[in-house]
Amino acid sequence: MRQVSSLKIPWLDEVAAEEQDPFKVLISCILSLRTQDKVTGEASRRLFNLAQTPEALSKLPVTKIEKTIYPVGFYRVKARNIKQISREIIAKHRGEVPDTIEELLTLKGVGRKTANLVVTLGYGEDGICVDTHVHRIPNRWGLIRTKTPHQTEFTLREILPVRYWKELNSHLVAFGQGICKPISPLCSQCKIYSYCDRVGVTYHR
Repeated sequence: MRQVSSLKIPWLDEVAAEEQDPFKVLISCILSLRTQDKVTGEASRRLFNLAQTPEALSKLPVTKIEKTIYPVGFYRVKARNIKQISREIIAKHRGEVPDTIEELLTLKGVGRKTANLVVTLGYGEDGICVDTHVHRIPNRWGLIRTKTPHQTEFTLREILPVRYWKELNSHLVAFGQGICKPISPLCSQCKIYSYCDRVGVTYHR
């Protein structure tokens, strides 16, 4: 989507572009859950200034991780999970972040959204990461009719050509934050307005 190129890209895409490090993508994704991009970015930088590998992070006290990543949402839970994940990667995966969704899902606190992001942004493999924007926007368009992110992921896998999978999350997050907002979307600025069914939209600008 050409319109997306003019919008701010998600923080995780910046991490992937700068670092190409699956571990940093994984940890940044965990920090990002229910947290704004700006807060996630600042917390990630502070944490990576202290430790950039599973070995280094596993040695940090949980209280130190908590203090460093605050004020991300659920920072205490995330601090414990980050330390546990680092230990599991060392003990079970020889210090390397798993490169499959199935293996990533065995890590503490890792769900399908995070697993897909690590596979796509960390390893450049095909996957569809479904966050609130990827779930909401195709349903608003009328492209799909799903009730859960899980249903959305597998429905999109069926109908979208694989070549679009990896960039879908980045595009729809930027589009959802900048144009297709949850409440009062900016339909007057949308380049695909005429193709959208606007399901559930009661007011727009």
